Amino acid sequence: MSIEFLLTSLIVVATPGTGVLYTMAAGLSRGARASIVAAIGCTLGIIPHMVAAITGLAALLHTSATAFQILKYLGVAYLLYMAWSTLRDKNALTAEKDTAPRSATKVIISAILINILNPKLTIFFFAFLPQFVSAGEPNALLRMAELSAVFMLLTFLVFAAYGRFAAAMRRHVLSRPRVLTWMRRVFAGAFAALGARLAFL
Repeated sequence: MSIEFLLTSLIVVATPGTGVLYTMAAGLSRGARASIVAAIGCTLGIIPHMVAAITGLAALLHTSATAFQILKYLGVAYLLYMAWSTLRDKNALTAEKDTAPRSATKVIISAILINILNPKLTIFFFAFLPQFVSAGEPNALLRMAELSAVFMLLTFLVFAAYGRFAAAMRRHVLSRPRVLTWMRRVFAGAFAALGARLAFL
């Protein structure tokens, strides 16, 4: 395991993106447990990218501009949907002591969808990950699987840390509805900005 791969993976994971935003929103709205569940869901959302890269779909998307554009605009559409739903649903970002817990299954499904359509992961697994595997390596598939597993572990640890931090801040905004309103707008704006950025890549 090269230090270059670990550092690069850490930078990719720690850079705030859709998964980080979702995990922090879960921590702020539902507390530490919800943020851990969201982190698990975001980590599971990595699996399709990993499988696609290992089975050769990466090569297909690299040679097919149409396939890549379709994937890209699916990501744009989902990011814009997340922005709209976050802004529209005033209960999406609340920090009340008596808030009913959201189904862990729903949290995980939403997190998986977010990371399935995460362009940062697509670029990482479809273009960057193979660079850490030698072309003549006899166990190239196993090597890619190992690297992907390390990336997934880093994702869970970093996202869980983000979520726990957000959950720790939760009590400081319990009685500040105006703060929550602005935070909801910031999250919605961040989702929209990520979508717009992806659309013009």
